Amino acid sequence: MTAQIKDLIQASIDVKMQVLADKELQQTLASCVEKIATAFKNGNKVLFCGNVGSAADAQHLAAEFSGRFYTDREALPSEALHVNTSYLTAVANDYSYDVVYSRMIQGIGKKGDVLVGLSTSGNSNNIIKAFETARQKDMITIGFTGATGGKMKAYSDYLVNVPSTDTPRIQESHILLGHIICQLVEEIMFPTKAV
Repeated sequence: MTAQIKDLIQASIDVKMQVLADKELQQTLASCVEKIATAFKNGNKVLFCGNVGSAADAQHLAAEFSGRFYTDREALPSEALHVNTSYLTAVANDYSYDVVYSRMIQGIGKKGDVLVGLSTSGNSNNIIKAFETARQKDMITIGFTGATGGKMKAYSDYLVNVPSTDTPRIQESHILLGHIICQLVEEIMFPTKAV
């Protein structure tokens, strides 16, 4: 069993080594940092959405902005769209699970806001519909996906596509890349408090 554990750790490292070597992906990440920081500076918000493990990651990253990352500073307006379970179950029941995020974007999304959608396949219908609605509202869309980008690729202004097709390895890299964004945005927004 220890050999299998070692293999799984190595598989995670291997994906991260590919990310480390991918200059285009790093430039996309830098662009995401700039767009998110600009949104916050302009009084806009950053919204996150995902399903299953990606929902947990979405909530985690939203909390890094609205709570804190490294520094004791003002809260930044950020939220995961699935945290209101009464809303989520009402819309899923009365309409369809496919519209739980797009309907929320219709209600609270504003021009200049940022929507970050996490989907390892890039094919989650509810996130694709949310991106379609966000684009209609002139919001910025950032897709966190796996290797191909899936259908989300066509709806993402910025695509952070981890070079893997293995769901756990993709999610591990999503948190790494999300944390990098959170740290760099925090340093831009609160430069005197930077680590």
